[in-house]
Amino acid sequence: MFAAGTDTTHTVMEWVMLELLRDPKVMEKLQNEVRAIGQGKSEITEDDFDKMQCLKLVIKETLRLHFPVPFLVPRESTRDINVMGYDIPIRTRLIVNAWAAIGRDPLLWEKPEEFQPERFLNVGIDFRRQGLQDQLIPFGAGSRGCPGTTFVVAVNELALAKLVYKFDFAWTDGAKPHDLYMSEATGLTNHRKNPVFAVAIPHSS
Repeated sequence: MFAAGTDTTHTVMEWVMLELLRDPKVMEKLQNEVRAIGQGKSEITEDDFDKMQCLKLVIKETLRLHFPVPFLVPRESTRDINVMGYDIPIRTRLIVNAWAAIGRDPLLWEKPEEFQPERFLNVGIDFRRQGLQDQLIPFGAGSRGCPGTTFVVAVNELALAKLVYKFDFAWTDGAKPHDLYMSEATGLTNHRKNPVFAVAIPHSS
């Protein structure tokens, strides 16, 4: 449980920072929101999260594009069933490719390959409401959904808020956002294939 919780949490933070570095406008909007809410405070706390709409949108969009675990926990069919024209016999092991079949499905999302946090604005889609929406299930759903969802989301929100509150970020070696390839490595969790280096500059208000 410790390994699964830390690895997936780290994975989400890796991808959210990469997406923000690639989109300076979203980064600036998020920083402005967090810094306006935290103005005059030495630290951002969990009590501030309810006011941070942009922060929640950024986390949701990152989880849609970059599932921490691309393949959900395997299921086994309990009866013969036909799904979308496919006959699935009883006791067949089913593995859902959530990364491709849900998070980037053009039937569910407009421009699914693009990072657009505003797509979640006023639509009521939330991964915490398991079973009510099939579009956003980065932690699975139902009785086999991730038991640590609340923990992971809270840690990611707190870590991201603190980072953008305290620091500005710049590329190293003159790299530019459009030069960044977003290839994933193979593995149980969805890590980036090649490392990216950026400079964290303490922010002075």
